[in-house]
Amino acid sequence: MEKERTGFLTQQECHPTDLVDGGHLNKEVSVQELRNAIPDYCFQPSLFWSFFYLARDLTYSAILLGSLYYLLHTEFVSQSTIAYYAVVNAYGFTQGVVWTGLWVIAHDCGHSGFSTSGLLNDSIGFTLHSALLAPYFSWKSTHRRHHIYANHIDKDLNYVPPRRGDYAEKIGHAAEMLEEVGQDAPLVLFLRIILQQTIGWNWYILSNITCPSTAVIKQGMSAWRHSHFDPWGAMFRESEKIAIVLSDIGCLTTIAGLYHLYHVFGSFETLFWVYIVPWTWVNHWIVMITYLHHTHPSVPKYTADSWTFLRGATATIDRDFGIIGTHFMHHISSDHVTHHLFSRIPHYYSRTASKAIIPLLGKHYHGRGKFRYEDLQIAFRDCQWVEEDATKDKTLGLRKEGEIPNRDDEALWYRGGISPAPEFKMRGSALVHKKTA
Repeated sequence: MEKERTGFLTQQECHPTDLVDGGHLNKEVSVQELRNAIPDYCFQPSLFWSFFYLARDLTYSAILLGSLYYLLHTEFVSQSTIAYYAVVNAYGFTQGVVWTGLWVIAHDCGHSGFSTSGLLNDSIGFTLHSALLAPYFSWKSTHRRHHIYANHIDKDLNYVPPRRGDYAEKIGHAAEMLEEVGQDAPLVLFLRIILQQTIGWNWYILSNITCPSTAVIKQGMSAWRHSHFDPWGAMFRESEKIAIVLSDIGCLTTIAGLYHLYHVFGSFETLFWVYIVPWTWVNHWIVMITYLHHTHPSVPKYTADSWTFLRGATATIDRDFGIIGTHFMHHISSDHVTHHLFSRIPHYYSRTASKAIIPLLGKHYHGRGKFRYEDLQIAFRDCQWVEEDATKDKTLGLRKEGEIPNRDDEALWYRGGISPAPEFKMRGSALVHKKTA
């Protein structure tokens, strides 16, 4: 069976015979065995709980807006510059956390985890994502492909690292000399992290950076045609055009609404603090969550020869973020392995599912990390490119000591180095499409 077929099982109840290598992870556990370990109710969205968490988050958001309005009209805040900036920044941060929770609910909708109704899922998801200037149907399409081919070096769409030759070319060093390349200075590292965390999401949506050219639907188009807003661009099939146009209309409607609010407020500064600052925080959290889940020295990538759905889905790391991650962000950071294996499980059942399957994953469960600036530093410093590493393969259990190397059981592992120049286009894409004779 071709490996392409395995991807569609992220949206289905998988069976061992449908997956490469009999659906087994290192010949020890299958998708079906993992599925059987999880209580059946975890796969059935509850309208009560889905709407409860949606209403709860909307209530939080309304309370924060009301509190901001009240505080800005108190004499103490209105007459104190320090108090004013303390209030608006506290609002921006907390509202950003709450809106990230709403973003995650919309993300659940895209995975059919809000309800059993496709229309209801898309209606809620489209509304929430559009309000946050995220193109719902466009991102739903590319994110689904990320789940299908998670950690496939040629077909994944998110944070796919270069191999030795590509990385050497990007930094202007000889490929055989990469072991002598140092690390970024702390200030350079800090600035690169800030750049990614502030505009990384927006630039990804506009240009599809961090994706290899082999993962797009239409090959050979210019870099400017890899946008999530381009219905006829490289990212989407012809059958998806109308959905992409709807995504664009949703975002344009929000922009029109913001323009109206600007006139209602009579001040761009008010609009800036009420919407733009928390929206920027949302983008920061989404980038950080996605990046740290898939970027760590102990998490492998796989080639076309060694990739299977199960290996790719487990090559991620859960991260604890306290009450922010569990209560406000709906376990998106703490149960990401479960989400990649069974993406239809609603967030309110993900903890139960994780407790059921983690003991079965063995060495392919990469532990629980943290969610800190230090973890971003580790990812940037130690995860610049990938190559084979027989020792790490053996540690993970892909092969045994003394076993003859087999490309079907060979992973790719992160290596450290300096940061290349900031990316502004998808790797391998040309600025202008060159027609061949």
